[in-house]
Amino acid sequence: MTVCADIHAQFKLSYGDFALDVDLQLPSQGVTALFGPSGSGKSTLLRCIAGLERAGGKLSVKGEIWQDEKIFIPTHQRPIGYVFQEANLFPHLSVKANLNYGFKRQPYRHDGFSLDEIIDLLGIAHLLNRKPDRLSGGEKQRVAIARALAVNPRLLLMDEPLAALDLARKREILPFLEKLHEALEMPVIYVTHAPNEVARLADHLVVLNQGKLQSAGPLNETFSQVDLPQQASDAGSAIIEARIAAIQPEWHLALARFAGGEIWIRDLSFSPGQKVRFQVMARDVSLALSADHRSSIANVLQAVVDQISDGDHPGIAIVRLKIGENFILSRLTQRSLHTLGVTEGDPVWAQIKSAAIVE
Repeated sequence: MTVCADIHAQFKLSYGDFALDVDLQLPSQGVTALFGPSGSGKSTLLRCIAGLERAGGKLSVKGEIWQDEKIFIPTHQRPIGYVFQEANLFPHLSVKANLNYGFKRQPYRHDGFSLDEIIDLLGIAHLLNRKPDRLSGGEKQRVAIARALAVNPRLLLMDEPLAALDLARKREILPFLEKLHEALEMPVIYVTHAPNEVARLADHLVVLNQGKLQSAGPLNETFSQVDLPQQASDAGSAIIEARIAAIQPEWHLALARFAGGEIWIRDLSFSPGQKVRFQVMARDVSLALSADHRSSIANVLQAVVDQISDGDHPGIAIVRLKIGENFILSRLTQRSLHTLGVTEGDPVWAQIKSAAIVE
């Protein structure tokens, strides 16, 4: 996959024991997730892009210089929308007044979504006359996102917008973020340390560690790298994007086809041709030297061993498998790996439990 790198961000910043030193080429479409543990520099990098941190370096967006040795466009003049961890709504204004405050005061031309379209997209029409103290945490964040979009920015920045929400509120707002993902043409840079948010929302992944770039690239290729911290654990996983090829209503199953293979999954009211995305847990992928279609495992795919790494315990190995243009991971014991006798480049059969694949 070729990245259309229309955003170039190069920053150096240090304070105390922390130093940020990155040079990134980011795509001009889709959602780029800045991912990494707490303290890795994700929010600092986002603030540098917004101009909230005065770091040394360069920033250009679609050929327009926002910062270099001679130029520094201040935050209020950058055509961005910014969503913080906290909604930061004006408590004395209604939802509608909060939205209008930003909509009327920004110099950018509103040639994208209308305010009514934004309200409909985020499902907040019934909240317009309420004040923030009458909103749930998820509702407040939806209003905050709508306010950020109301200025019709050329770049949307989101700094862990779900971090302050409990699990129920996160589940409430994630479908709206997925709708945004499908609807927005502008680039979105999304800070998170939650793998499930990356899996559901991101197209491109940037992994930071201690202020430096660890890895960057398309989601499936980058998220499945075995040297990412979470991949060595029991939570290791990979992402597959596919389209529904067939439905078996009598078994409540759907066939999802992707570059390299096809997988039977639970039918969640899918339609033929529908685009879907799945997270495949490494612990639910076993390996075999030959295809055995007599087992209860419905999905058996030809693969090639791409990389082998140690897990989070001396007895565990993590194997990255290439299936067509996609990658998945398998978590197995070192003993099983030794018994199979496979090394990098060897063909194998990956056995994937359909129940382990989630939308």
